[in-house]
Amino acid sequence: MDIIDSKYIGLVSSRLDKFKRVKPNLFNFRCPICGDSQKHKNKARGYFYQHKTDTNFKCHNCGASTTFGNFVKQIDPSLHKQYVMEKFREGLTGRHRNIPNPIFEEPKFEFKKPVFKKKLDLPRADEVPIAKEYLENRKLDPSKFYFAYKFKEWTNTQKRTFDTIGRDESRIIIPMYDEDKTLIGFQGRSLGPNSVKYITVMINEDAPKIYGLDKIDNEKPIYIIEGPFDATLVQNGVAMCGSDLDIRSFGWSDYIYVYDNEPRNREIINRIAKTIDRGDKVVIWPTSIVEKDINDMVLGGQNIMNVLESNTYSGLKAKIKFNNWKRI
Repeated sequence: MDIIDSKYIGLVSSRLDKFKRVKPNLFNFRCPICGDSQKHKNKARGYFYQHKTDTNFKCHNCGASTTFGNFVKQIDPSLHKQYVMEKFREGLTGRHRNIPNPIFEEPKFEFKKPVFKKKLDLPRADEVPIAKEYLENRKLDPSKFYFAYKFKEWTNTQKRTFDTIGRDESRIIIPMYDEDKTLIGFQGRSLGPNSVKYITVMINEDAPKIYGLDKIDNEKPIYIIEGPFDATLVQNGVAMCGSDLDIRSFGWSDYIYVYDNEPRNREIINRIAKTIDRGDKVVIWPTSIVEKDINDMVLGGQNIMNVLESNTYSGLKAKIKFNNWKRI
């Protein structure tokens, strides 16, 4: 396996759940294409492996199989361009190679300020029976979301994202706005059990991947939640949508991290430990609560704001509560 493949495996590894190195040229992770098993969260059947001088991808759940370069292109087209250029500089593209030579285009010197839309040209979820029923069954407000009958086709009208739109599907659209209520991106939430659950598309690549910026009150405590659906159930809640940001850069005076209630999940354990070590506030769930996330707690009859306000800690007290909570 050449050094460039090794480098880019390292770059994409943070996006791959359950990623681990099995052997020097073999890596295992949950397949982002099919989502692996929805029932068994520890199932990981996606692999990077070496074949002759190339690196390939294979999922033993959905059967997806392609070169590593095509895999990178599917999950991050901009990163793929960097990958191809590095291969080209090292003479690893072209004939008899899995990576074609890059296409050089004449530079265009026309600079236009990007114009971002204020709202989505889609029906609201409360106007679509299947979406409305799904959200109301989870005690979520369908008027806060939208619905795309053909997600890939519609997404490409907002931003060129998918090279092909075959096997398109419907998705609930979770809009992301900035403080000026301008649309900066969205997530597509699948209604089917066998698809990738969430797909995030940023219209403004420079904007932070945060849901709820348009709703928060900086004078009150801001709760940083795991997912957008959960964030809508919390007063003054925002959700991180796949980004690792330094929240301190936002200048918020009071913010509290809220992670899922999974005391046996090593990744969550590590994230909570780092949050406490930074001196930030964090919610440590009482052991009497068995539900794993806020939505399930609301469905179970919990008064979620009372629970959050009563179980927020920092410093030494947070460490003590954390050590009593975790089970690894």
